[in-house]
Amino acid sequence: MSYIRRTFVAAAALSLSLAVATGSAKAQEFINILTGGTSGAYYPIGVALSNVYSKAIPNAKVQVQPTKASVENLNLLHTRKGEIAFTLGDSLSDAWNGKADAGFSTKLSSLRAIAAIYPNYIQIVANADSGIKTLADLKGKRISVGAPKSGTELNARAVLGAAGLSYKDFSKVEYLGFGESVDLMKNRQIDVTLQSAALGVASIRDLAASIAITIVAVPADLVPKIGDPAYVATTIPANTYNGQAAAVPAVAVNNFLVTNDKVSDDLAYKMTKALFDDLGTLHAAHAAAKAITLENGPKNAPVPLHPGAAKFYKEKGLIK
Repeated sequence: MSYIRRTFVAAAALSLSLAVATGSAKAQEFINILTGGTSGAYYPIGVALSNVYSKAIPNAKVQVQPTKASVENLNLLHTRKGEIAFTLGDSLSDAWNGKADAGFSTKLSSLRAIAAIYPNYIQIVANADSGIKTLADLKGKRISVGAPKSGTELNARAVLGAAGLSYKDFSKVEYLGFGESVDLMKNRQIDVTLQSAALGVASIRDLAASIAITIVAVPADLVPKIGDPAYVATTIPANTYNGQAAAVPAVAVNNFLVTNDKVSDDLAYKMTKALFDDLGTLHAAHAAAKAITLENGPKNAPVPLHPGAAKFYKEKGLIK
């Protein structure tokens, strides 16, 4: 073979390999899962979801991003810095409506729902030595309400406001995540922490293992005063935490998995299908995930379903 022919064949082979490589790169799916702090439920469930997607979606490059949860997640989704995110239902509604004081400077009209998942319980946990037993007892105490404008902090404003309390009624207000709040509780630097999370959240389990706690009741008749249908009356079952002998009335908000309208119909379909095809992996990741069911997936989202997710639910006969 002449030198010129060998050169031509080598060049052709290189061009073909580059074309194949380029085609593979184009075929690769990028899935950034926006979760929450590592001590909450979003993160371990998000890690489990990443494992599900890595196995079920060919050529997927999946990563899990810890965040400050709902509000940050929704703003990141809107700016296309993630493909799927965990969020509280009331934050999702606020984002869709562009509620500025909730952390949304404009209407996030790009948001689309993948699935309703499990409820967050708004858990108000006091040091038993503080004497706090009711919402009225919170006045004049030291509290942590979650990171500023996080989903937890928005829940705190709503529930405390319905009880006739504002932040001015406390002697000290800290804006900290779950783990940091628990550290302050252990060190007797605050009296109470409000955490919006799944039942059995690691941070409160850790706290209850270290000090005696009181879970403050949110009476069912207070819930309508919040004025948002995302909030529902519920109960924290007895023995959810160490030393909690009786069931406690509480309030909950549903969680959702959401995406944006720039995610392709095909990818949204694959993400929805994989989620429900391998629920066992999610159930094993955290007790809260055991409440995730296919039947509830398309229900009650305050934003439209993504067309890819809707295709999956139609195939299952859950929507028309």
